[in-house]
Amino acid sequence: MLTTWQNKRYPGQLDLKDETFRQQARAYPKLSPLKELRRTLGRLRLHQLELGSDNRSRVNLSPFRSKTGRNQPGTSRYIFRNAKWLRGLIKPPEGQAVAYIDWKQQEFGIAAALSKDPAMLAAYSSGDPYLEFAKQAGLVPETATRQSHPGERKLCKAAVLAVQYGMGPESLASGINQPTQMGRELLANHRRTFPNFWEWSESVVDYALLHRKLWTVFGWEQHLGPETNPRSLANFPMQANGAEILRLACCYLIESGIRVCAPVHDAVLIEVPIKETEKQVNRAQQLMARASRNVLSGFELGTDVEIFQYPESYSDGESGQAFWEVVMAELVGLGNDS
Repeated sequence: MLTTWQNKRYPGQLDLKDETFRQQARAYPKLSPLKELRRTLGRLRLHQLELGSDNRSRVNLSPFRSKTGRNQPGTSRYIFRNAKWLRGLIKPPEGQAVAYIDWKQQEFGIAAALSKDPAMLAAYSSGDPYLEFAKQAGLVPETATRQSHPGERKLCKAAVLAVQYGMGPESLASGINQPTQMGRELLANHRRTFPNFWEWSESVVDYALLHRKLWTVFGWEQHLGPETNPRSLANFPMQANGAEILRLACCYLIESGIRVCAPVHDAVLIEVPIKETEKQVNRAQQLMARASRNVLSGFELGTDVEIFQYPESYSDGESGQAFWEVVMAELVGLGNDS
């Protein structure tokens, strides 16, 4: 643990970057409240979350600003780029609901579709690609479930995400609090299980380095500079085509009359009348599936949905909700003291 926390720039001092706290919190869950507190204090700029006369916050999404064509809204001004607990400030007006609809394991699904790796396609179609990967790699029996083998599933999920983020065995091992050899074995299992994907991915990088460019299904191009990182090239098809899917889905949703409140990387937040929640959410999911099929030559990405009806506030995961409740309790206590 000591080496992970050492500051490489200033030897002898602790590394206090957000990413370091994020990695350590994954390995040591008890650090999660401290990580959330540090992130909150470092980014608590509520005055920059501007509200209009209708109590809605609007921000420049900076479309196409990133190399992959992803949106890049300002961190402090965009509620979804702030600490998770602050998303509790999102609340539908009376008679309305908000639905957060996200594509399931979007990057894994895009990689499977583009590489046409049969094992990866089967893993995505199973509904739980991490557990299916563990079965395909022979790490768990065919009868395994999330409940029976949570540890193995967690390790395989870490390996999948490590490949998507271009992490090496050392970084993977650090994130799961295991020896480096474990990181090597997990990545080797991924390579053995999904050989078509690895052949395709390496050919993408080779082509880019040779021709100095890459592009998406719809033609968004990245031209290579003198210091391009090969790891970012390997991840470009997933990120950039994910951006294409999101843009197309937003077009479909708006054209169909569904109110889009925010695009969020691999998800959308929509607002619907409570009386029409089921109908509009189902329609939105169909349109998001259609967008994925259009980009991925017929391959469909599934979606998950969370719905929050007035007077509920939006909540993002257990850690975000827990911290929101702590803050609200403190504010109530301060009000009672005064």
